[in-house]
Amino acid sequence: MCLVQVEKAPKPLPACATPVTNGMKVFTHSDQAVNAQKGVMEFLLINHPLDCPICDQGGECQLQDLAVGYGGSGSRYDEPKRVVNNKNLGPLISTDMTRCIHCTRCVRFGQEVAGIMELGMIGRGEHAEIIAFVGKTVDSELSGNVIDLCPVGALTSKPFRYSARTWELTRHSSVSPHCGLGSNLTVQVKQNRVMRVLPRENEAINECWLSDKDRFSYEGLNSADRLVKPMIKTDGAWKEVDWQVALEFVANGLKKVRDQHGAAQIGALATPHQTLEELYLLQKLMRGIGSTNVDFRTRQADFGAAATVVPWLGMPISEIAQLDRVLVIGSTLRKDHPLIANRLRQAAKKQLQLNLIHAADDDLLMRVANKAIAAPSRFAHTLAQVVKAVALAKGAAAPADVAAVEVGAAAQRIADSLVSGKNAAVFLGNFAQHHPAAAQLHALAQTLADLLGAKFGILGEAANSVGGHLAGAAAGGLDARQLMAQPRKAYVLLGVEPELDCFDPQQAMAALKQAQFVVAMSPYQHGALDYAHALLPIGPFTETSGTFVSTEGRAQSFRGVVQPLAETRPAWKVLRVLGNLLRVAGFDYDSSEAVLKDALPGDVAARLNNRLPNAAIGKIEAQGAGIERIAEVPIYQSDSIVRRAASLQKTHDAAAPVATMNGELFGQLALRDGDQVKITQGGGTATLAAARDDKLPANCIRVPAAHALTAGLGGMFGAITAERVAAPQKVAV
Repeated sequence: MCLVQVEKAPKPLPACATPVTNGMKVFTHSDQAVNAQKGVMEFLLINHPLDCPICDQGGECQLQDLAVGYGGSGSRYDEPKRVVNNKNLGPLISTDMTRCIHCTRCVRFGQEVAGIMELGMIGRGEHAEIIAFVGKTVDSELSGNVIDLCPVGALTSKPFRYSARTWELTRHSSVSPHCGLGSNLTVQVKQNRVMRVLPRENEAINECWLSDKDRFSYEGLNSADRLVKPMIKTDGAWKEVDWQVALEFVANGLKKVRDQHGAAQIGALATPHQTLEELYLLQKLMRGIGSTNVDFRTRQADFGAAATVVPWLGMPISEIAQLDRVLVIGSTLRKDHPLIANRLRQAAKKQLQLNLIHAADDDLLMRVANKAIAAPSRFAHTLAQVVKAVALAKGAAAPADVAAVEVGAAAQRIADSLVSGKNAAVFLGNFAQHHPAAAQLHALAQTLADLLGAKFGILGEAANSVGGHLAGAAAGGLDARQLMAQPRKAYVLLGVEPELDCFDPQQAMAALKQAQFVVAMSPYQHGALDYAHALLPIGPFTETSGTFVSTEGRAQSFRGVVQPLAETRPAWKVLRVLGNLLRVAGFDYDSSEAVLKDALPGDVAARLNNRLPNAAIGKIEAQGAGIERIAEVPIYQSDSIVRRAASLQKTHDAAAPVATMNGELFGQLALRDGDQVKITQGGGTATLAAARDDKLPANCIRVPAAHALTAGLGGMFGAITAERVAAPQKVAV
């Protein structure tokens, strides 16, 4: 359709593939060009079905738009149109392949952007078809983008299919509450219900792409688990009450604990997926009643970093493309940060050499120059080797704490790569932030960046990993782990599902079950029904206004796109009323904008700070004892909304967790394919299918966290035991 007439050319030429030369004369609307374009349109429509009235692409179809301008009033093709069988591409993408016009955009997207060829074309001429590999579905974490790219209705959204027409939807701008990128969204609404989420183009952040987690998680907003009325527990039974009764019950419960045991016996936990305004009011409420025990870093184990640290990416997201050397410490990039991984993937096709230190060797779908796969207990030791090797290469004195470390071959290759670059960066990923030696890893990474003259950044785990620090919601008293290790008499939970969101769910549940008073503010009914005394329904991000501060330190405010469901209320309003009932000064806000003004005064950039004031590395431990657990948070278990998105939970990435180990340990435990293995940690157990992955380090078992099947175990890191579960005996009858 982009055929144009070029002077002296014997036939029309495609504008998209014709180089420009000096003096070239191009005619885009001459009779020859228009006739050529109309001819192409006639061929496109020869086999295309006339099913626009039932096609989900109707109203936003590029073929429709072009047919209006270049199509004929009737067809000269009298033969039967071809029919193509539909393909099963998984739970996210619906197919009507008879509509396909073979533009191959979906194939090119997989190869050029997602980094994996999951679709391809077979056949020739009118027998050509787009298919997946035999027995495979499309499982990329960016797969939903092919829906936007498809110019016809061949690939459409399976969760959205036949639910609304595009002209019935109202469109609202919003920001993703999931990963730290802060992807810009267009949320489409019909009759006060979120029907679809699409990317809103922003070249500085998500470009024109969206991860599947951001695109399809909206299903969780309409989950049957939604908490729609305040509930309180009296005489061991739950009952629904109005807001006035519930709020007075909560205020009186907190007053009682404070008066009987002191304010220090009250603790508050939030998730980094809450808005900046909510986190600010929570910490202000707690400090107003005399407690400093408030934290939002629920999956963190080591809080040795100074209070002055406000961890951020260390650079604008858009500048990632300019890097030529990168070291990522502790991250399965494409699952933790899909679109940041995409920027690194595109750079790795050109000048970038990507180096990796991690406990797992998953395929990142990009060229990795060098990698060191190490057990969690050897993380610091491995990074120390790189620091020493870089110091020697730079002719600088190695820090005293790493001077005795012997440099291995993998660390030397990483160091050689980093030293050879001119624009380098060192990034700490989610796994490194959750690590029990996170502060030591931070100090080593900072030292390495200083030696290289490189940028140093921390990949934000969630929407407000940066904003929580700016809001003052990081611990001034007991931190998130201490609040569970040293049980309090009362807890305030904001959006937290402790059985899935905490570093040690076993310890968290024990602390909450012994508490005298627990109030859970959540959009959903969850495990709090077993241990809480009050449940307050708060709105998710689509039902409130607020601000997220992305991993690059960019504050992005948004408004609610639908009215709160039933009796749900925005969390900032609930906290404001609680502040009034508890007679805390400064809770007279009448809008979230007024809260933001107090929560984020001055220049945000001036407050961002990755540097430890005293980057003392400390003793480097060389080896752990026994079998170690490698625990990562699966991509579709990261927060409460995603966990309830039905279609995402049917994907390959949401499959039941398995216990994965290398062949040596697999043999030591006398396991065979298909066996089950019993994992024991901290007095809790989980029985999982056993799997073999020879790329894992020795004496390690990979057991995912944040999943109902593994919630009975202890911390995300540490020693575990494993034993084969005998298969049940078959008895002849």
